This record gives sequence, C-alpha cells and structure tokens, in this order.
Amino acid sequence: MANLGFIGLGIMGRPQAGHLQAAGNQLYLNTRSKIPQELLDKGGIACRTNKEVAEKSDIVFIMVSDTPDVEQVLFGENGVASGLSKGKIVVDMSTISPITTKEFAKRIEENGGLYLDAPVSGGEVGAKNATLTFMVGGREETFEKVKPYFQLMGKTITLIGGNGDGQTAKAANQIIVALTIEAVGEALLFASKAGADPAKVRQALLGGFAASRILEVHGERMIKRTFAPGFRIALHKKDLNIVLSGARALKVSLPGTALCQELFNANSAMDEDGLDDSAMVKVLERMANHEIRAKD
Repeated sequence: MANLGFIGLGIMGRPQAGHLQAAGNQLYLNTRSKIPQELLDKGGIACRTNKEVAEKSDIVFIMVSDTPDVEQVLFGENGVASGLSKGKIVVDMSTISPITTKEFAKRIEENGGLYLDAPVSGGEVGAKNATLTFMVGGREETFEKVKPYFQLMGKTITLIGGNGDGQTAKAANQIIVALTIEAVGEALLFASKAGADPAKVRQALLGGFAASRILEVHGERMIKRTFAPGFRIALHKKDLNIVLSGARALKVSLPGTALCQELFNANSAMDEDGLDDSAMVKVLERMANHEIRAKD
C-alpha cells in the first residue's frame, strides 16, 4: 500500500481516484468542490490544503482543467510545491500547455521533487472503466516508479520522452479527435440529407477503411442525439487553443484544427459549451438546415 495524493475529483478524477483506492492505497484528497463521500467512506482522508496533500503523500496526482489551475495547485498559497520533500513525485494528468509544463517541472525539481506530465485520453468512459491511455513525459526512472499506478487507471501507458512531451502527444491526440469528429459529422450529414439511413451508413463504414473509434462512439451520439458530456466542448476548445498557440510559436499552419476551433466557437455562441464534443455536428446541421436522424 502506498500513500497517494489526489487533487481534482471531477468527472475524470473521481473514478481514477477510486481505482487507486480499490487497489488498497491510502488516499489523501483535495478538490475545489465537495470531496465525493464514497472515497471518504472507503478510507480516503480529506486535506484542507494542497500543501497538506503533498506532505502526507509519496506521489501526488493532479487532474484539473487548465494550465492556470495546475499552476494554482502547484505554486499557489499552500500549494503542492510548498509541501514537497526530496524524492516525492508530482504527476499532472491534466491537459495543459507543453511549454508551461516544462517550466512547472523545472520548478518542482528545484523544490526537490520529481515531475511527470501524464495527460490522458479516453474520456469519462475510459476513466470509469480504467481503460485510459496515458501519454507520459519525464525521467524514465520516475516513470517506472509510477507505472504500476497508471496501470490501475489505464490500459495503454507510453513514456513519450522528457517533460512536456506527454502534453505534446496529447495535443496531437486532440487534433486528430477534433478533425475526425468534423469528418464523421460531415459524412453522416451528407448521407442523411441525401436520403440514406445514417445509422445503416455508419454500420457499413465501421466495416471498412473509414472505421474509427470516433465513428463508433461519436457517430452513434450524433444519430441518437445523445449529447450529454463525456468530454465537454468547453474542454476541447481549451485543448485546441493550446494547440493553436503552440503552432503559432512553432510557425506551423494547422488549418483543419483552426476550422474545428471555429466550429466549436459557433457551438459556444449557441450556449452549447456544456455538451459533448460530438455536438460539433449541430453547427454543421444548422448550416445545412438538416438534422441527422435514423430512419424508423
């Protein structure tokens, strides 16, 4: 059994912390909202500050929304950095800026700690089912120490390279996901407006070269009109903003990514930030004056 800290117990963090706890680890917990009662009932200990989490834990896992949130957790008043001692490990599983991640890692190491950036892919379903994909940046020896805990929460765990490289891999993931959502939305919209049953078109495409996890999961959401969030538009927009900011710094043109960001911006204009990112299709439907529906 290990003493583990977990900060950020939202849609993703809550089930991830539960998997760590179910394996017999002692959890020290903090979050902006109320700590889930089930984690406390099973032995989790609530901490008043992030500093206290770090003081009591050998490894601190962080799962919050954005770069400023991570900075506040780490370096704000009574933050994690102020509670570290030599050899303790900080693992940031949030999706944030790769450039800023490198700065955070350097500052943590100056405090005597070790740092891994380990953003995940798989959404709420992956978090609940412990099938997340981890893209990790950091020292190999630190990665090997934490890998058994990653395996409690995920299925595919890859050390990409040094600090920041995990976040770079996640940025690449978000580019592919966004563009594939857009492609699936266009394809099903085209099929539906042409008079074909989009459900049967999707079924046929899943057996061919166009098959993808996005077509499987998000395509079904589009047809069944189930846009309750697994991964909210607001968060995907945030991720693409990180990508496009990095692209500007690298002087790289990413026109497809920029298009998807503008489509998400159109969702925002209709107060749809809280919907699942598959709801990008609603913007395409409004432009076509046609809604995708399966035939009875």
